[in-house]
Order: sequence, then structure tokens, then C-alpha cells
Amino acid sequence: MTEAILDPDLPIIDPHHHLWDLRPLVPMFPEPRHAFIEAIAGAAHYTFDQLQADTASGHRIVGTVFMECGAFYRADAEEHLKPVGEVEFVNGVAAQGASGLYGEYRPCAAIVGHADLTRGAAAGEVLDALAQAGSGRFRGIRHQGAWDADPEVLGPPFHAPEGLYRMDAFREGFAQLGTRGLTFDAWVLEPQLPDVIDLARAFPDQPIVLDHCGTPLGIACYAGKLEEHYPRWKERISELAAFENVTVKLGGLAMAFCQLPDRGPAAGLGSEELAALWKPYIEHCIEAFGQDRAMFESNYPVDRWGASYPVLWNAFKRLAAGASESEKRALFAGTAARIYGIEHILPAAA
Repeated sequence: MTEAILDPDLPIIDPHHHLWDLRPLVPMFPEPRHAFIEAIAGAAHYTFDQLQADTASGHRIVGTVFMECGAFYRADAEEHLKPVGEVEFVNGVAAQGASGLYGEYRPCAAIVGHADLTRGAAAGEVLDALAQAGSGRFRGIRHQGAWDADPEVLGPPFHAPEGLYRMDAFREGFAQLGTRGLTFDAWVLEPQLPDVIDLARAFPDQPIVLDHCGTPLGIACYAGKLEEHYPRWKERISELAAFENVTVKLGGLAMAFCQLPDRGPAAGLGSEELAALWKPYIEHCIEAFGQDRAMFESNYPVDRWGASYPVLWNAFKRLAAGASESEKRALFAGTAARIYGIEHILPAAA
């Protein structure tokens, strides 16, 4: 699907993308593959060159935030320190962009890594190692908590323990973030939103970013139930938005888990069709959180399941068409820059 780029001068910070090389792993998953595996199989190699091709495809991407994905871990490190390798790798990509060779574009200007917070206070050692590896770019961690009683929902790659964010050991590790001024990205599925609400209530001063609009589900045992479960999702998003320490990422809806669209990879839908599918979720998130606590995200290359990079951002621009210029600046760049501490890469307002 090819489209003219809407509002091409609008500065964008993409606050959520991955870098990985999964080519050795994809053959390990048997046929027929889970929809998520099919989605990432089409982008099993996604490093700087692929990211550069997407971010240079027409929209004005001035910077990005890397999100942990379990890639490039240190093979020879102790288990708890293996994730440091991911930050080391990504910091090298960020250095490429910081060279100025690609103009104003600053890929991976902020880095979100991973540490196992169930190690309790001992997680602090890993956080400090990640910060050292990030050379000033490390901003926080994500410890994903996605779980469902139906194993077909997530497929092979995930399955955090049930109730991870409520565990005492996890929360002891979580407290280490605040002492270091770090952010926390939370990825859960829609039925788990009460876990994030409880976490935000227990740690009112800790910045928490909810990924992917809370991941509404339309797959496996949830197939055909998006409309039925929408009121529950909406109520929980409103409850979570009452906590000022929480920000939401507007995206992730093109993941196979959501079935918005319900076919892929590369569904071939235009931005108008995608905007119509995502409108109820995006509009309510913005209404609940406000533009200063909401940010559009690509979640690439995972969201390639349903949309090319240019079409994805066109859909977001259609959804924000009624916003003021200052509101757009916040939704597309300002909120991400503030939350992840990269305001220095923002171009001056016209």
C-alpha cells in the first residue's frame, strides 16, 4: 500500500520500536505458526538499515526510543547480566545516528532495556550495569507481564507469571527504579489492566508507561469479542488515567493479538481504514490521559502485521486531525521527549 505522506513536516519521535536478528530462531517454531510468529517472521532481521529505511520513508522522524525485545544478549555473562548486551548493541546504533550523517534524525536517542525485577533489591546491580552500557542514553526498563489462561493467546514467545506485577519480589525490584530516576514500560493484556492500576496506586511517584493502549484482544478465545469487551477496556483505561504518574502509548493495535486488522502480515489496508478500526481505542486514550500523557508509537516491526510504516503514521495523523498544532506536537513528539528525557533532539517550534 502506497500513500502520499500527510503533514510531512510534523516532527515525530517514535517512542517504541525494536531491533533484533531472529533469523536463527524462526525455524524453531513449528508449522502452523502462531499469528505473532508469522508477523515477526516477515521481519526477522530488523537492525539499523531496516529501521533507517522505514524512518526515512516520508514522515519527519527526528528520533526514536528503542524498546527491549530480548535481542543481542551477552552469551558469556551471568544470566541476570545478559540483557546488558542488548543495551550495548543499541548504544552503537545510537552512536551512528549521533554522527549527524543522517541529518537531524537521532535513532535510539533513548534506550529502554530489561532487568529481571523479581531479583528484588539485587536488580539494582543490573540497572547500574545497563546505565553504564547506555552511555547516558539508558532511560528505564520494561519487564513485560503479559499472561493469559489460554496459552493460544500469546503463543510460544511469552507467558510471564500470572500476577507478576503484584508479586512482592517484583515490587522490591520495582522500587529500585525510583531511586535511580528510571522509567518503567508495562506491557500486559487487556484483562490484566487491574494489575497495572494496582502498581500505579502502590508507586504514585514512579513514571509508568502503558504500552499498546493496554492490548485489546481479538485472538484465540477472545476472537470476535472486541466489541463485547470494549466497555471493560474503556472503564479500566479511565481508571488508570486517574493516576498522574501513568502515560499511554497510542499504537500496537496492528499486532496480531488485537486482530485490528484481522489479517496479515502486510494487510494492505489504507490509512483511512486503519484509522477507522483504531478510532475507538485511540480517541478514548487521548480523552482519558490528555495529549501531555499520550504518545503515538509504531511498535515496529511487530505492527508490520497490519500496516507499512508510512501508512501507520498516516493513520495516526488522520486520528489526530482535529487536534490543535500544540496538541499534535505533544502527541507525536513532545510527550515522548519529556518522558524519556530527550527534549534536546526536538526541533524548535515554528
